[in-house]
Amino acid sequence: MMRSITLLQMQLLVAIAGLTSLAHSLALSTMDRRQAFATAVGGSTAFFVAQHHFGIQSAFAAGAGPTAEELDRIVKGYKQINYLLDHFDEETTVCKEGGGGKCKRDSDAIRRALGLRTTTDPLFQIDKVFAKIRYMDSIDPDKLPEIFEAAEEWEGAMAMSNSMAYVSQFGEYNPGGGEDNVLKYLLEAKKQVISAQSALKTIVEALNLKMT
Repeated sequence: MMRSITLLQMQLLVAIAGLTSLAHSLALSTMDRRQAFATAVGGSTAFFVAQHHFGIQSAFAAGAGPTAEELDRIVKGYKQINYLLDHFDEETTVCKEGGGGKCKRDSDAIRRALGLRTTTDPLFQIDKVFAKIRYMDSIDPDKLPEIFEAAEEWEGAMAMSNSMAYVSQFGEYNPGGGEDNVLKYLLEAKKQVISAQSALKTIVEALNLKMT
């Protein structure tokens, strides 16, 4: 019977499959990053399907899924990003009190929405929550590839947006800079926020998270 397979046998099969996948990926030197990522995810998905079929609990699946509070952080963070993009000019403009009505563009709202300001921001180190998704009992293994890819896209967009937001803070003082230069980098940061929003939307929908 197939279900009589032992834990050791399963671990050996997984190890062999992993080495085969690695060798295959190295051989395909022209494979782009996304294709390589999809190959790795495919191997992970196959393992989780096998684990579910054989009812095996091994060290590979010893992690715990995200808590309800952690999943709620994804929703709250997604809403914050939506609000930021809907009110971008307002949120990235700061007027000093008693400053004669003088206002300037500021990138702090971008970094806050992305979870880069304080530990209480909903999306602070949200990548750790993404990493737990694979351990959810209710997860559809077929959705793991798109979730992992979206998580990767989130990381890239978040990092790039953070860089552009940081540079914008000094755009006015750099040689040849000024308010126009600040706005230039803010808009570049905004493009990356839109990409981050898209990645979060994919994860929210794949997990069927309620927005209410």
